[in-house]
This record gives sequence, structure tokens and C-alpha cells, in this order.
Amino acid sequence: MQTNSDPQKLLFSGFSKPDRQQIEQALAIVALIPEDPRYHRPKSIDAAAILMDFNVDLDTILAAILSDPRLENLTPPPDIKKQFGDTVATLVKDVHWLNKLTVYSPDMTDKPNQTEILRRMLLSMTEDVRAVLIKLAYRLQFLHILPKESYELRHFIAQETLDIYAPIANRLGIHQFKWELEDMAFRYLEPSIYLQIAKSLSTNRIHRENCVNAFIKVLKTTLAEEGIHCQCYGRPKHIYSIWKKMQRKQLPIEELYDLLAVRVIVDNLSQCYTTLGIVHNLWQTIPKEFDDYIANPKENGYQSLHTVILDADGNRIEVQIRTQDMHDYAELGVAAHWSYKEGGKQTAAMEKSVATLRKLLEEKHSVDTLSDNFRNELFSDRVYVLTPAGKLIDLVKGATPLDFAYAIHTEVGHRCRGAKVNGRIVPLTYTLKSGEQVEILTAKDGAPNHNWIDPNLGYLKSHRAINRVKSWFGNQQQAEKIALGKAILDKESHRLGIKNLNIPDVLNHFKQPDSDTLLEAIGRGHITSRQLAGFLKVPELEVIPVKTRPKKSPAKSVISVAGIDNVQTSLAHCCSPVLDDDIIGYISHHHGITVHRTDCKNITQLSLEKQAQLIAVTWGVEKASHAVPIVVQAYNAQNLLNNVSQILAQSKIHIFNASMSSNPDLSGELHMTIQIENTNQLSQVLSKISQLPNIIEVRRQV
Repeated sequence: MQTNSDPQKLLFSGFSKPDRQQIEQALAIVALIPEDPRYHRPKSIDAAAILMDFNVDLDTILAAILSDPRLENLTPPPDIKKQFGDTVATLVKDVHWLNKLTVYSPDMTDKPNQTEILRRMLLSMTEDVRAVLIKLAYRLQFLHILPKESYELRHFIAQETLDIYAPIANRLGIHQFKWELEDMAFRYLEPSIYLQIAKSLSTNRIHRENCVNAFIKVLKTTLAEEGIHCQCYGRPKHIYSIWKKMQRKQLPIEELYDLLAVRVIVDNLSQCYTTLGIVHNLWQTIPKEFDDYIANPKENGYQSLHTVILDADGNRIEVQIRTQDMHDYAELGVAAHWSYKEGGKQTAAMEKSVATLRKLLEEKHSVDTLSDNFRNELFSDRVYVLTPAGKLIDLVKGATPLDFAYAIHTEVGHRCRGAKVNGRIVPLTYTLKSGEQVEILTAKDGAPNHNWIDPNLGYLKSHRAINRVKSWFGNQQQAEKIALGKAILDKESHRLGIKNLNIPDVLNHFKQPDSDTLLEAIGRGHITSRQLAGFLKVPELEVIPVKTRPKKSPAKSVISVAGIDNVQTSLAHCCSPVLDDDIIGYISHHHGITVHRTDCKNITQLSLEKQAQLIAVTWGVEKASHAVPIVVQAYNAQNLLNNVSQILAQSKIHIFNASMSSNPDLSGELHMTIQIENTNQLSQVLSKISQLPNIIEVRRQV
């Protein structure tokens, strides 16, 4: 990085006169900060000077200067938006937020998932990615003055730098930041090891330089004779990366052969292999250390030839050979180092995003669009929230407090009855935003609600949570069917006077693997009462007489026929309908009205002549209707009210009131209050409306 005894002079280099006037204006504001006895100039000036190495735009420099937190204490505080515009004000706001964030704790070092979520959260919550660059510059500047702080603060800042900020710099392809952040943090965390490695590098520096220079001289001369133009230079190594390799390979520094490294850049692909052949002819090679990443690129797209040779004195030198395009691709930081050193999963979105960031650093035009692209492509589908204990939870964008509850634990989700966000009670359908703290309120013996898995009601966004609720209801339904099946089997056994029913015989006859599966099949009607009765009547079963009981007067029917209660009906044994099954009645000349399930084979296979004997029946539960407001948004409001009204009329749903507003672009929003009986009916009608042309969204109004 550049060094300058007067960073303020450095800030003016490369800018036009009008730009320099704005920088002077920002510096004048910073000059109002009271003097700090521990430091002779505001830290924001040094942070801005650090950023000059990256050819950033004027807005970034202005924001860096004006991000000193002490400016907020001035009376009155400067109006940055009025003096420097929206972009600079937004950047300053983001940097202040990053500086005030206190989520990190040292125990995250042993929790890689938590540190990864925090890195993503930091990047996702900044409206402009340049704020992250400013934060990195501030962190580097802070590391420079860290010796003045307490041991505890030095250790905390250094560990946070290694866990959070150096990996972010690496991920964004800003390797210059990464290396310096790592080395300086490592210096505070392990000062004795740092000095030991630094001393060893210093002691052997002249030897290393002589070996590398001798190799380069011979290679360049030979390549020139072959008509190959090249760039050759020694590749620097950094103390923290050396120590990491020593740890990984369990080797002392003297045995790390790639401390001697040379990079060779040639004009085209064929010259890469020609150069490789020349290197192998001139020096002895180590076969196991050869890698052809041109023919077999890494997953992240990295291409280069890697080989290790022994010079005349037996020194190992690692040689990397590539074209300028390959070199530019690698140096742009398209997640190459991030992918294999941090162990993260490589994605096309990340590659495109990092390339976008590099363009943002290098180009001073259309920066707003580039910054928006970076943020939207990389973090458009995630939201990061905190538990009351400060643990970070990574959720899909659009997630609700109920999604959060299921992410904590399935039982917490099942028992969830309410939520607080930042200490305020919110609906379970509230859409969470990154950085919010969520507290779940639970019942002691709670259970999921069927509404939670209705996609039109907005309770759950994540597939994992939806599947947990569906699984719970599936298990409950299974238990209910098993209980119903047991009741049916007991009833048939008692009716026929069966004593000591041999369950294995029943399992064998109906080809069922166990008792629960048998009872569930009976409860679901897959094994009918008639089939049971036919089997139970076989002579091999022991039968005991059952006293005949006097007939009771008919109980009040639980079935309504054509909307009329107290009509005598009977439940069909062939399909054993139970409450909430879809049912239909069949008028029999001898047995009155028999109630079947609508999917019963005896109903679906009726002849046309007998279908005339079908009659509508419902479970005799008192119906209730509810007035529910809904909102329909459409790209084109023409005929919207008419089309929606037709669907409601076909569904026999009454409309209480309706109002519609339209916009100049012909889009519109329809507000209606409709009368529905239950959420299932509401879900069905909203689904039908959503299938109309030009519909943007249909939802229940909260």
C-alpha cells in the first residue's frame, strides 16, 4: 500500500479541480472534530488515503472522510445529504451501521457456520457495496494504531479481523486488503510466531532473491531465443499464509518449498506448453508436483500450469505459467482463492458478483448500477436475523417469524403462538428483514394450524418448515385412522361375537405387515367393514353368543340432506365415511338415504339411471360465514372487477363490497370484502383468481 507522510495530499491525486474542492469541503468538516490526544489526525483521513490504492471514485473517498463516527457528536451534525448528495449520505449511513454492529463474539471462531452467516449478513445489509470497502479501510487503519489499545481489545479486534473481515476481502477478490489484514491481525494474536517467521524470511531473503533472479535470467534468455516474449517475476509470500501452510502440512518453514515461487506470463496458449517444455528441459522436475489447470480447470474457472523444479543448488522453485487473460481472470478474484481456501461453495452468481465488484473498483462510471447488481445478484434470496442470545439464523428471503421458529427447532415451530421482533409484537405473517432480533412466544402444549401451510395466507415461506407442518398433520392423521380402524375392528368383532381375535391371522389374510398398518388401512376404508365381516364369519374363528340388546330409538342424524337436518340416514359400510370426508347421499327404496364418500367405487360406478337417485348431503355441523377482505393486483385493470366477480359467483361466494383504483400505466388494485365459510374455501377462490391473465398478486388483506 502507498505510504505518505501527509495523507491529505494523497487524497487530491488523480481528481479534477471541482472534485478536489469537494474533498477540501469534506476535510473542512472533519477538521471540526475535537483533537484526540491519542491520535494526531482523524482516522477517517487515513482510511480514505488507504482507498486511493484502489482507484475508487470520488463518492467513495468523500464517504470515507465523512464516516468518522465523531461527526455525529458535532452540534449541529453536518447535513451530508444536502452538501454531498444521496450516494455519499447512503454510504456514510452504511459505514456507521457496520461500525456499530456488535454481533461478533470470539466464540464464533469455533463456529464456522456462524461466522459465514455474519459475513453474508454484513454484505447483504449494506445498500452499496462500496461501504464494505470503506469498512475494510477503517479496519486496516485501526489495526495500525491498535498497539495503543488494551491487550483485550487488541486480541478481540485481531480475531474478528481474521474471522470476518479478511475472508470478506478475500471473497470480494481484494487480495491486497486480505493479505495485509491477515498479517497484521496475526501479528497481534501470535506475536512470537509472527516475529519468528518474519526473522526467518529476513534471514533468507537475499538467498531467495538470488535463487529466483538466477532462475528468471536463464528462463528469459532461453525464451527470447525461441521468440517468446514473457513477464517473469517472483511471487511474494505472506506471513499468515506461510504459517497456515506450516500448520496444514506440519512442516517447519525451512521445508516449505514454495517460498520460492515464480510466475511466468506469456502471449498465448501454445506458448504456455512450449514454456513448460523448456522449463522441464532446463531443470530437474518433481513429477508429483505438476498440475495442468489449463486442460483441467478448477471448478471456479482458474487456469494455469503449475510445476516444481530443482535448481543447480537443489532449491525447490514453484513455477506458474499462464497467459495474460488467464492471469487477469485469476487476479480479478472470481472467487478462486475463496473457493478452495475458505471451503465455500462456488456459484455462478458469486463469480458474476465478484467480477462486478472488481469493475466497480476500476471504473468510475455507472457505479450505482454496478453496485446494485452486486447486491441483488449475491444476496437476493436470503435474510439474516438474530435470536435473543445473539445467534445468527440464515433464512430464505420473505421468511416469517414462524419460519424462524422452525429454523430454531421443529418443536419450537409446532408450539409457536406469537413473536416479537426487536421487542415489538408482530403477526406470524410478518416479513423479516436482515438484522432484526426475533423472539418466539410458545405454548406449553401447542400444535400446528392447518392455515400455516396454506400458500395464500403467508404464514410460511421455507419448504423445510412447510414440510415439518405437513409431516405433523400426516402423523396426526395416521394416528386418527389407526384409532378409527381399531374402533371398527372392535365393533365388528363384538357384533359377530368374536372372542380372542387372532391378529396374525387377520394380518396374513389381508397381507399387512403389522397391526398399525392393518388398523390404518381399516380406518382409511382400504379394508371395508364388509370385507372384515366376510373374514370374521369364517368357521375357524371362535364365536360366543352375544345377548340381544333392545333397539334404541334413532339418534339425531349428524347429516344434513339438501340443507335439512334430522333426516334419517345411515353410513355406508362399503366406504365408512367419517367427519370431514366429502360425502354424497343415495336414495334407496328399502334403506332410506345411505351416505357414501364421493370417491366410493359404488358411487363412481353408478349407471346413468341410478345417478338420478343421488342427493346432496353435508355433515350436520352448524355453518359460520366470515367477512374477509382481499386485495387483487393486476398489470391491466381492464375487466378485472368483472372477471373476479364471475369467479366468485361460480364459487357461490357473496361480495359485500368492492372498490378499484387504476394507474396511468393501466395497472390497478381491486379491494373486495367477500363472505367465506372456512380458510379452505378462501384458499381455493384465491387460487382461481390468481390464474386470471395479468394478475400480479392475490392475497388476504391483513
